Amino acid sequence: MALVKYNDRSLRNLTTVPAAVTGNSPGALVHIKTLTASSDSTLSFVNGASDVVLDSTYPIYKFKFISIHAQTNAKSLMVNFSDDTSSHSYDLTKTTTLFYAYHTESGSSTSLAYLTGEDLAQSTAAAEVIREIGNSNDDSGSGEMYLFNPSSTTFVKHFIARASVTQPSLAEDVYSAGYVNTTAAVTAVQFSMASGNIDAGTIKLYGIKDS
Repeated sequence: MALVKYNDRSLRNLTTVPAAVTGNSPGALVHIKTLTASSDSTLSFVNGASDVVLDSTYPIYKFKFISIHAQTNAKSLMVNFSDDTSSHSYDLTKTTTLFYAYHTESGSSTSLAYLTGEDLAQSTAAAEVIREIGNSNDDSGSGEMYLFNPSSTTFVKHFIARASVTQPSLAEDVYSAGYVNTTAAVTAVQFSMASGNIDAGTIKLYGIKDS
């Protein structure tokens, strides 16, 4: 049987810990804060409060939604933003878009559609990020949202979200995106349900390094 010989460089490559795990390289995820819901009306990430960082430290921030459960059936997880330095009123103007695909467990119905009634056009209302989560015991929604350069005082603030959702007997794949139409720094992000509380689930905030 032939012996396979590895040079030193190959061995180093096999044993090197990926940079993203150590958090010391561009593209690394750096955990900032975890909030866990228990019948909460809102979950808020406010720069400078409770160890939250949401400033020029990172150019991109990532929120992970893990098993978000709605108190009220078929209600969406919403997001809004603030540029206040003290009172944090979540009322910034946004323009957004949303489309989704769904497939029923029986396979009898499918759809891929842009939902005109779910978008915003220069509105201060909260924007939808996870659409119509069921409130059955086994229903939930999970996904992620990216917020780009929230500390900029030159450009508007873009965000992109994608989520997987279960309702009774069907699965949805939801895409949403938009921008916060302000050149002021965004200093806080708040999540809530369209109606009722966030019954359970976890939201994690990460910073993404660029250098």
